[in-house]
Amino acid sequence: MSDTGDILQKMQSRFNPSAAAGLDLVYQFNITDADNYHIIIKDGTCDLQAGVSDAADVTLITDKATMKEIISGETSGMQAFMSGRLRTEGDMMQALKLGDIFPS
Repeated sequence: MSDTGDILQKMQSRFNPSAAAGLDLVYQFNITDADNYHIIIKDGTCDLQAGVSDAADVTLITDKATMKEIISGETSGMQAFMSGRLRTEGDMMQALKLGDIFPS
């Protein structure tokens, strides 16, 4: 797994199954200067996969440094979004659920 994969595995380790109960979502992470990954949330489970999913509900686009800051808690996803360092495509409401599904 790449450095980006390691960063996302840290996020995956904070997975809150109860917040994901009943959800069926795919979060795509397009990292502009590294490998892309997606996380499949289905019925309280979480599966991290390398590559791009054609079934993504929401795509988050950022660079590796910003992703690392978000995962470490150095900055919030909302701060990164508001400063233009994080963009989303697709269902923005699903992006907002990330904080509950992967609490700090």
